[in-house]
Amino acid sequence: MTANPAMLDQSRDATPLPRASGFDSTLALLAEGYAFIPNRCRALGTDLFATRLMLSPVLCMSGAEAARHFYDDHRFTRRHALPPTAFALIQDHGSVMVMDGEAHRRRKAMFLSLVGPEALRRLADLTVGHWRAAAARWARQDAVILLDEAHAVLTAAISEWVGLPLDSGETRDRATEFAAMIAGTGAVGPRNWRGHLYRARTERWARRVIAEIRDGRRAVPEGAARTIAEHRDLQGRLLDVKTAGVELINVLRPTVANARYVVFAAMALRDNPACREALRGADPGALARFTFEVRRVYPFIPFIGGRVREPFTWRGHAFQAGAWVLMDLYGTNHDPRLWPEPDRFDPERFRDAPPGAFDLVSHGAGSAATGHRCPGEGITQILVETLTDQLANGMTYTIPPQDLTLDLANIPARPRSGLVLRDVRPV
Repeated sequence: MTANPAMLDQSRDATPLPRASGFDSTLALLAEGYAFIPNRCRALGTDLFATRLMLSPVLCMSGAEAARHFYDDHRFTRRHALPPTAFALIQDHGSVMVMDGEAHRRRKAMFLSLVGPEALRRLADLTVGHWRAAAARWARQDAVILLDEAHAVLTAAISEWVGLPLDSGETRDRATEFAAMIAGTGAVGPRNWRGHLYRARTERWARRVIAEIRDGRRAVPEGAARTIAEHRDLQGRLLDVKTAGVELINVLRPTVANARYVVFAAMALRDNPACREALRGADPGALARFTFEVRRVYPFIPFIGGRVREPFTWRGHAFQAGAWVLMDLYGTNHDPRLWPEPDRFDPERFRDAPPGAFDLVSHGAGSAATGHRCPGEGITQILVETLTDQLANGMTYTIPPQDLTLDLANIPARPRSGLVLRDVRPV
């Protein structure tokens, strides 16, 4: 599905810049979470409004046309665009996310070189192997919490894939650290502090790994860990050990974050029996369509921040250099102009074509090669397809009564129970 910018332009005439009510919206953002920007866009009848967060002026934008402007490589930088307490858990300083221009493209090319079709298929195979071993253990337990177990499976798989296989104890340690970082990203207070505590432990491990690879104390096969350790910048210099460690974590942690999508896929299978039956059929595209719809419907990243690099005008408003802007990802994925009945789970939306570059924006918009779209999107797609297939065809289980509420004020969202499974039996 591809958005029509001309159609979207006609749907909202340029008007004076609307403003959210109240002097500052920080408390409203904490209370509403994912719904904060889309709620105000609907109330104000706009794709662009102004407010204050933490007393700082900010512009909030939503929709496919907004995504085209926000993901223009020349207009925005990601530097100084998120609170430090969240940014250090998501990417951290020195990472590819905060780079611009040719330096960004060179670092991004390194990441994209890791995720070709053959490499993704190998990751999927490793993940299936770790999943089936875990499912055999689950069959001997009274109940398991799927979110926690998926964290461990994905930690084991991605660590082996990058060239750093872990034993069971190390897997538990790293999975605990990654889960804490992920859970703390959008939090204020103890959950965020815990994420930073575990992040520091993971960074010490990652720096040690990079140093050991470089001085020959750790032999690793060709793969992500070695590629990052040996990567050179535009001046031909190796990345400093801290930055290389950050980029190694930026392969591992976002992959483990896909545990939430695995849980969301299980919820979608439970709530849509017809989808489960479709996945048991012979349609080769069913898994991809199902995964696209999981990524569209369920809450993952609510919005992304940017700072204006080059002044431009949109919807009659002049964006000044340095202005802080939040691009609404969750609301764009639920925009009724793009997605009729947006809250209805319907993989057949993608029957005729895969999503366009500016409508399904769970991992950003535009081009991953030249812009700031996430280079790990292919990892997410293949892993969620692979583990959805395991949930639908590789095991049987029951989902007992439990609290599966998704609280949109909680960033990143998760069902309150973590999704408890009973009676697990591998097929």
